[in-house]
Amino acid sequence: MPAPELEERLARLYAGRPVVLGPGVLAGWTRWTTWLGELGCPTLVLATGRGAGPVPGPGTQVVEVEIPATALVTDELRLHDRLLHHLPEPAAAAVEAFDPERRGVVLASPFVSTDEPVLGRPVTGGRPRAWLALEDKLRADATWAAVGLPAAPSRIVDLDEDDLAAATRELSGPLGAVWAGDARDGFNGAGNYVRWVRDDRDARTARAFFAPRCDRVRVMPFLDGVPCSIHGIVLPDGTAVLRPVEIAVLRNSAHRTFVYAGLGTSWDPPAADRAVMRAAARRVGEHLRAEHGYRGAFGIDGVLTADGFLPTELNTRMSAGATTAAEVAPRFFALLQANLVAGVDTGVTVADVEALVPRMDAERAGKVVAIGEGMRVGGAYSYPVDFDGTAFRRSGHETGNVLEIADTPTGFFARVEPCVALAPGRRLAEVTAALLRFVDAEYGAGFGPLEVPPDLRA
Repeated sequence: MPAPELEERLARLYAGRPVVLGPGVLAGWTRWTTWLGELGCPTLVLATGRGAGPVPGPGTQVVEVEIPATALVTDELRLHDRLLHHLPEPAAAAVEAFDPERRGVVLASPFVSTDEPVLGRPVTGGRPRAWLALEDKLRADATWAAVGLPAAPSRIVDLDEDDLAAATRELSGPLGAVWAGDARDGFNGAGNYVRWVRDDRDARTARAFFAPRCDRVRVMPFLDGVPCSIHGIVLPDGTAVLRPVEIAVLRNSAHRTFVYAGLGTSWDPPAADRAVMRAAARRVGEHLRAEHGYRGAFGIDGVLTADGFLPTELNTRMSAGATTAAEVAPRFFALLQANLVAGVDTGVTVADVEALVPRMDAERAGKVVAIGEGMRVGGAYSYPVDFDGTAFRRSGHETGNVLEIADTPTGFFARVEPCVALAPGRRLAEVTAALLRFVDAEYGAGFGPLEVPPDLRA
């Protein structure tokens, strides 16, 4: 564990101060309200819904803020920034009544900008707009080139039909091409702005999706292999690097669709590939520091192909993959990230962080999730499930696997937490594929037949 004095120093950012959390689903803030309560902080959550899993206890004040239903997770997350910086009058009045002396601080998600205060209170947990802009998929290749990372060929083109067709013909591999949209209207994630293109019909469908949302797209070959990521934290004395994380991105070959279904550390790449990935993160972290004054966590997503790791995108935040690896000391990492983005001199070193990597290897973690866009399940439910190695089933007794499912502004969110199946060496994608089959059968989610990407380096 990190030295107690390090965590105590990090806690000063919040200790004893009123903290406004959100916006977001209430269950998403439960862990934070517990930590803050231990620091003597009164808490108020701006809740956009209940969410799946346990919710904060009665010591937390909850203010419901309504956001419109959205079709995509990206659309929902984009609303958080606009909502927080333009709170409805009842919510603003509740914040002022909660913290009448304005001693408090706001703790938001990484999708909220920190450039301006909210009702006179500083915003933590988010990031400056300039760092958020670095996530644009169309900027990633320039970063790889700047630090000398091998990457797949790509072209950035306008949404001209002929230009897209030419780029797709030039770059398609055996499984076709992948188009990724720009960030013209803000952050996009969860694979929402990524399309698999193998024929003219796919191209027409993808272009129709991007036309009202983007000005340009990046075209690159479909990369076969294990989707994965590597994460680092830019600190005053250098860049600390964590361990690789598998990204469960399943695919439907018939419909040319991708389904994002969580992250985990149970899978291990070969040692040589792991070393390459960690070296890449260190180089990118130092580039972010030198070119953008960056500090805090970031992640490189990519695919471990037959030819090795090839990066595809850069995430300039404490992403879901980074938090998964950080489960060995979640409060330490969460407080560290908030302090670094706030510009606090934490005294935490690369050695302090990397001393935890062996524990990340010893204590595996995973987020086994299903995100159903456009469908509701009619409430929030939690019950035990059995897992026989290939399928989940409802159970009438405790099994070590608990399914939690609830409606969200986008549709529904389900997870198995805890999930005892994630032993070292197990592919997370195999477990999440079983979860998606389960919610198809139980709730008619409509994910359909999904394939697990192959491990081509095993």
